[in-house]
Amino acid sequence: MYYEQLDKIQKIKPRQNKIQIRLIRGFDILCALLAILISLPVTLIIAILIKADSIKDPIFFKQTRIGKNGKQFGMYKFRSMHVDAEAKLQALLAQNEMQGAMFKMKDDPRITKIGKFIRKTSLDEFPQFLNILRGEMSFVGPRPPLEREVAEYSDYDLQRLAITPGCTGLWQVSGRNTLTFEEMVELDLKYIREQSLLLNIKILCLTFKEFAGKGM
Repeated sequence: MYYEQLDKIQKIKPRQNKIQIRLIRGFDILCALLAILISLPVTLIIAILIKADSIKDPIFFKQTRIGKNGKQFGMYKFRSMHVDAEAKLQALLAQNEMQGAMFKMKDDPRITKIGKFIRKTSLDEFPQFLNILRGEMSFVGPRPPLEREVAEYSDYDLQRLAITPGCTGLWQVSGRNTLTFEEMVELDLKYIREQSLLLNIKILCLTFKEFAGKGM
């Protein structure tokens, strides 16, 4: 849907060469495999808790996101919302607490009891290790937006789609919930210009530090 805007997406030039691309990809594959093995016990516990909360509903949630150069892919998460969450979204848009294309609501009524915990601790993101192995995501990069969000992007915002999206990034370790959409875009573009394996490792270290600070 967004390929006709490819020229606008590619206005920004990522700081990448073939060696950096291969290093980052190799790092992603190795770490994703290790992460899947290490997190397996926690993954099983989360799956049991989600099923116990609503036995008839699915454990995982697959949502269409927009990736590199506007390509669509299915992003995986542990289900943290009620199954009719998307149907209820339209009624909640007027209560959006973030200016711009992204929707954010502090006390979102669509979130389940277990969902509040796994979202707060980012445990709902664990299934995205599969997206990383498939090459649809990286550990570090701009968060992949929803199709309806991209529809509201300016030409400037579209530059976020110039590289492979990630699970974490400069935005998440620079204030996350306190930043505006415009500030998020600026941080994403800064990352795109300066992307390297070393920067990725630094951002991951900051992410783990923040994760540990949540009591995990």
